[in-house]
Amino acid sequence: MGDTKRAVVLAAGIGSRLHPLTKDSPKALVRVGEESILGRAVRLLATQGVTELIVATGFREDAIREALQDCPVKVSYFRNDAYDSTQNSVSLQLCAPALRGHSFFKLDGDVLFMPSVLERLAADPSDLAVAVDCGRLLDAEAMKVRADGSKILSFGKEIALEESRGESIGIELVGAEMSPRLFDCMGASIDAGDTGQYYEAYYSQLVNQGLQAGLVDVSDLPWTEIDDHDDLAEAERLIPQM
Repeated sequence: MGDTKRAVVLAAGIGSRLHPLTKDSPKALVRVGEESILGRAVRLLATQGVTELIVATGFREDAIREALQDCPVKVSYFRNDAYDSTQNSVSLQLCAPALRGHSFFKLDGDVLFMPSVLERLAADPSDLAVAVDCGRLLDAEAMKVRADGSKILSFGKEIALEESRGESIGIELVGAEMSPRLFDCMGASIDAGDTGQYYEAYYSQLVNQGLQAGLVDVSDLPWTEIDDHDDLAEAERLIPQM
């Protein structure tokens, strides 16, 4: 997909299932090993050539600003004041001024991952390259994908387990030609009052309109989403392998 210099990290949420660690601090700043989740992500993005970081904030934006005050790349912040009552598509849409017309990595702010994930996404030529774990044991809450070979057909938690190809891990590379269409699609829906959609719902809409979403298999790489204390324990277990 060529050189990608920008990345957005969605870090607006409260992370209540990680209390007391997140009682006064955003989930993205929870430490795993020697680094916070966000600090590790920023380091890996910089090694991939990212020079501009966009952070979608909400809960305790001040703590994130403080944590990134010595960040080695340029940082822009876009606050979702309604972070506690809207879905992640709203946080992403608010970042449109810094992302529209550019290719960019999109990361959920609670994912621990290997740098190879970014490398594989960058090598995929699709309009939207999606990191998918095709080997993970899925449940109803997983953000699943349907696919035909390496072509993703749809995204959704509601996809039946037997129809799913795997779980989208929360890291994608959005192409420069796709990004305006993504923000137009999300913006029209949000402006009409629909603030409860995951951003993946808009990925599905764009796929239905003919955009190519590539399945990038990362099932051989250790990763975890960190939602609760069990996930955090799993992250601590994985760190020595990463």
